[in-house]
Amino acid sequence: MVNSGICAGDAMGSINGLVSPPGKRPLFSFGVISDVQYADIPDGHSFHGVPRYYRHSIHVLQRAVQKWNNHQNLNFVINFGDIVDGKCPPGQSLDAVKKVNNEFQKINGPVYHLIGNHCLYNLPRDKLLPLLKIQGLNGLAYYDFSPSPEYRIVVLDGYDISAIGWPQGHSKTLQALEFLEKKNPNSDKNSPSGLLGLDRRFVMFNGAVGREQLEWLDGTLQDATKLKQKVIVCCHLPLDVVASSQEALLWNYDEVMNVIHQYNCVKACLSGHDHKGGYSVDSHGVHHRSFEAALECPPDTDAYGHIDVYDDRLLLFGTDRIQSTEMCFNP
Repeated sequence: MVNSGICAGDAMGSINGLVSPPGKRPLFSFGVISDVQYADIPDGHSFHGVPRYYRHSIHVLQRAVQKWNNHQNLNFVINFGDIVDGKCPPGQSLDAVKKVNNEFQKINGPVYHLIGNHCLYNLPRDKLLPLLKIQGLNGLAYYDFSPSPEYRIVVLDGYDISAIGWPQGHSKTLQALEFLEKKNPNSDKNSPSGLLGLDRRFVMFNGAVGREQLEWLDGTLQDATKLKQKVIVCCHLPLDVVASSQEALLWNYDEVMNVIHQYNCVKACLSGHDHKGGYSVDSHGVHHRSFEAALECPPDTDAYGHIDVYDDRLLLFGTDRIQSTEMCFNP
């Protein structure tokens, strides 16, 4: 279990090592899973030699759906992106996305999807977003919703500026390619070879939040502040270097965090993409949790969980590879 420190009013009793506030029910609860990356191909490895179980990952999702439905008190599920792997054989992408999406549709409640790079390797935005019922404007996949009067969930589109997913001559594609040309001297723009420190994030499998989206985020956090709402920010790409490897960060994570740090309403930033998982609390007290990947679960192991949300904490109850995490903050 990862523990952020003792929350005010904690009791001695706990569930799976997590302390549940005495006499309190969660304001709401939601399921989480990330990086299923299903493909009907034999097991393989990442660039770093980490085993990947392409056919098994859908079974992780199936067990997650069963567990979430049995929970009975979950309000919704968030999928943090990359439902199908980039190694999915050509011509099978649409069927693979539909197959995984069918499993998500068995959930007894709403499912909110984030898009990741592997999603976009398989399908362009104009095909992917309608399938996943993402109601973005002009092909964008950022949005927000309020599951209770006290909270707002903000979903960012980390591939707003990206060399993948947009049509070849699209202004956002060209902007991303020009950016990578300046930042990454390698002929293979997916390679961080020779890049040092935080510059290792400047690779093609990452992306950026564009100017309009940054302005939308600022306005959304202003609105949440006026309504005295706490905010949970969700993005496929991590926003903090302590919770993630340098290679997995959003290109302009610093700009996004500069906006977030102008307000006191954001309590946690949740993400996927990095696969190994991570946790940190930044200098402004914002919690960052990147989730362990379903793809990297050996047979009969799992990586999913659910989060109970209170006025002063988030309790992540993890299964197997996902470590349970307590995230406390001032109510």
